[in-house]
Amino acid sequence: MESSKVIHEITPLMGKDSLYIADRRKKEFTYPIHNHEVFELNYVEHASGVRRIVGDSNEVISDFDLVLITSPDLEHVWEQNTCTSEDIREVTVQFHLDLSDEGFLSRKPFYSMLKMLQRARKGLAFSLDDIMRVYPLIDSLSSVKDSFYAVTQFYSILYELSKSTQCRELSSSSFAKVEVESDSRRVLKVKNYIAQNYKNEIRLSTLADIAGMSTSAFSRFFKLHTGRNLSEYIIEMRLGYASRRLVDSSDSISEICFSCGFNNLSNFNRIFKKRKGCSPSEFRDNYHKTRIIV
Repeated sequence: MESSKVIHEITPLMGKDSLYIADRRKKEFTYPIHNHEVFELNYVEHASGVRRIVGDSNEVISDFDLVLITSPDLEHVWEQNTCTSEDIREVTVQFHLDLSDEGFLSRKPFYSMLKMLQRARKGLAFSLDDIMRVYPLIDSLSSVKDSFYAVTQFYSILYELSKSTQCRELSSSSFAKVEVESDSRRVLKVKNYIAQNYKNEIRLSTLADIAGMSTSAFSRFFKLHTGRNLSEYIIEMRLGYASRRLVDSSDSISEICFSCGFNNLSNFNRIFKKRKGCSPSEFRDNYHKTRIIV
């Protein structure tokens, strides 16, 4: 059976270019789901009702939307859905920056930008407050004639966004193919164990032993370092792998359920719908509708 693929977009950004800026007005979104090597900041206005898919995140946007994506593997698309606007504006900025420990972003003045760009491997969506704070800079970016000032203005946008306390990650780590992030050695050992054993039953006592702590102390420690309790973290990882399988395989939902660590199909369906806003079969159908055969 021929499988549906994601378009790998070849962008206009060339080797020595710093930015590619596209500022356009349109009546509908027609470009299919895709990914690309370069980073992207995408701003959309007057497009209420458009469906935005980033990894295994599937949301209907309101009048203003701003998303940052920095992973070459993270597929994404803005679909027309129920949007009836006749005057959609989309500003897309594609760019590339060195996120290594040796790059200039690792220096103190830029460190918040580096952390944000690393988080954006899962896709980052910004709040309306964030958008309004940088709107004048985005609005005028395509009209800046001097390339130096265009770049510095764009970096100002990134810096302002890096101060956000309201932005949120869109895709799960396992769907986005993002490796377990750098963390304290103790947390990293636990996360790696979960990533390797998510298909099996994972006991709190086992993880506490790996961390060298009592179960009660470990539970508090894990919540402090990840912002989620242990069961939420494990469910998110399992759902990420299940979402990936729904998109990339023709396995039955039952097969995917049990192979991703869920031991009850009705429970899997209930949790999936609660977290993703649709059933596993609806998720598969919606996602495949956005793909094309290449």
